[in-house]
Amino acid sequence: MKTKILCLLMAGVFMACCKSEKQPVAKAESPLSTPAQFVEWYSTTTAQIEDAAAVAYWKAANSGQKADFDDYAAKSLALKTHHSNKEQFEQIKSWLASDTNLTDIERRVLEVAFLAYQENQVPKEDLEAMVNKLSEIEQTFNTYRATLDGKNYTNNDLLEMLAKETDTAKRQAIWEALKQVGEQVGAKLIELAKIRNAAARKMGFANYWEMAIKSQAHDPQTLLTLFDRLEAETRQPFADMKAELDAELSRRFGIPPEAMMPWHYDNPFFQDAPPNEAINLDVFYAGRTKEDIVELGRKFFEDLGLEFNDIVANSDFFEREGKDQHAFCITLDRGGDVRMLLNIKPTADWMDTMLHESGHAVYYKYIDRSLPYNLREAAHIFTTEAIAMMMGALAKNPTFLIERIGADPAKVEEVRPAILEQRRREQLIFARWAMVMFSFERQLYENPDQNLNSLWWDTVEKFQMLKRPADRNLADWAAKPHFTIAPVYYHNYLLGELLAAQLRGSFAQKLGHTVPTWAMSYSNRPEIGKALIETVFEPGMRYKWEDFVKKATGKPLGPEDYVAEVSKKAD
Repeated sequence: MKTKILCLLMAGVFMACCKSEKQPVAKAESPLSTPAQFVEWYSTTTAQIEDAAAVAYWKAANSGQKADFDDYAAKSLALKTHHSNKEQFEQIKSWLASDTNLTDIERRVLEVAFLAYQENQVPKEDLEAMVNKLSEIEQTFNTYRATLDGKNYTNNDLLEMLAKETDTAKRQAIWEALKQVGEQVGAKLIELAKIRNAAARKMGFANYWEMAIKSQAHDPQTLLTLFDRLEAETRQPFADMKAELDAELSRRFGIPPEAMMPWHYDNPFFQDAPPNEAINLDVFYAGRTKEDIVELGRKFFEDLGLEFNDIVANSDFFEREGKDQHAFCITLDRGGDVRMLLNIKPTADWMDTMLHESGHAVYYKYIDRSLPYNLREAAHIFTTEAIAMMMGALAKNPTFLIERIGADPAKVEEVRPAILEQRRREQLIFARWAMVMFSFERQLYENPDQNLNSLWWDTVEKFQMLKRPADRNLADWAAKPHFTIAPVYYHNYLLGELLAAQLRGSFAQKLGHTVPTWAMSYSNRPEIGKALIETVFEPGMRYKWEDFVKKATGKPLGPEDYVAEVSKKAD
């Protein structure tokens, strides 16, 4: 998965565990006499606190100054404190359980507020233990340098070496070096899992995995069933694709395909498709400037009928000293002020990023602003990811390259099958990797005392069909930072891909497209923009995500459209 910062749904997400000497809180007491009074109070106070945090984050990301990040940390903590009130949480639970006179909007406001309060009911002593252990592990990840042949290397150094090396023994040594950090943090991660589990049980959950899943508005059994279906329906397409990939790679390394091992892939976790040397999409952007990338994105969305000029005017697109080096989208007021921060260069990857973040931006711009404050949000984190993924993928779409980038049609046609096959490989490889994370984390929190080293390779063999290295009993799983900084989250990426495919299928049917859905470019199709506004953007969080998906696509979220896109090679 690309290392992109997610669109900031709430400004308090990333630094919620930061400590601050001063901890501002909302001073106004909430009226608990009626749901209507509480909803009005909650909407007003939450807007004040969250908007202040969003503005602080934007300032810090642009300046890079410690004082600005300290200010953001304090305002972010205020948002958590705002949602930690036990009395308010219990009252919301009571209203949802017993009040039959709630309006649909009141009930939905309370349902969303309930989740925000629930995740902040962790007992203080457990929260402190979590923060301390998390900080200890993160420090190790940030400072650890792997040793190879007596020298220390960063992760980026090793990844570059792995991409270039063709000698199998040397590749194995590099791969093993990339896993060394796992042994440094594995035991600590198990301790963290137990702390998280203890806190979850005090809150009435079986374990932390169940708490995290339910706090994300997912039903655990529904999610498990969906992933089981997706696993079964992608198993053979993945196996066939991997056989072809292994045959190609084995020729490069001078080994038989059956001798392929995990270190023969460029990504140490096999979560990305190895690059295809026949494709260099940057050639289609030759002669373009960084300003052109912004204008190409702006014009594309304007031609979809999505007003974009105000977003461009408020955004910050280019590199600058002290500025955040990544990319994100943020709404400062859950209203008209939507912004993006990028560091654009004239490349295919940055065109992808521009379209991706712009997808988040138009989603937030067009949410119905008459909704109560906490409903002026995407239906779910994975629904805004779906739009971002759907738009970002266009940067590598042959039709888009010709129609919007102005690429030579003959040159695009030469590599069209390779472009589409690389996209299919990326989708299949990422899907199976997301299944590894989903399955392993569930079992990790169900029983952190089991042999996790063995469980990891059992899971990898099942979903990614990689060979387990002989006689290896090390904490390879722990080398993945997501277990620490973004626990129980990977499934949302894959749900976003499923919804993106389902939306493409829905649009193809409505517009009478006969080309494969992944080849659609939406160029100059304002009817698509109109459909997105009316069925996807405007509803915000008015509906639970399951109902939202049905209304937006005409059917429940499922794997059918995604599987149809990845099952066959392009002609």
